Amino acid sequence: MYLKAGYEKEYERRHAAIWPELVKMIHEAGVKNYSIFWDKDTNLLFAYQECEGEGSSQDTDHVDPITQKWWDMMADIMETNADHSPVTIPLQEVFHLD
Repeated sequence: MYLKAGYEKEYERRHAAIWPELVKMIHEAGVKNYSIFWDKDTNLLFAYQECEGEGSSQDTDHVDPITQKWWDMMADIMETNADHSPVTIPLQEVFHLD
C-alpha cells in the first residue's frame, strides 16, 4: 500500500484509535497477528496478517460496511482505488521458514 507524503503521523494516529467494531470484524474474518510496516524512504506500507480460512482484511470482493467506512476515512491519506480500497500489490512468497 502507499501512504501519501506528509501523512505519516496522521496514519499512525488513526490506527492508534482503530474502531473496536473493525477489530472485532477483522478477528471474526479469521485474521490474526496483523501488522503494518512503513518504509519511510518510499512511503510504502507492507501489511502482514495470518489468516484462518479464506478471510483477509484486504478482500475487495466482499466488503462489509465497517471496512468500507474505514477505507473512506483513510482515502485522503493513502493511494486508493475508485472504491477507496487501498491500492495493493500481491506479492509472491519466495522464502518461508517455520
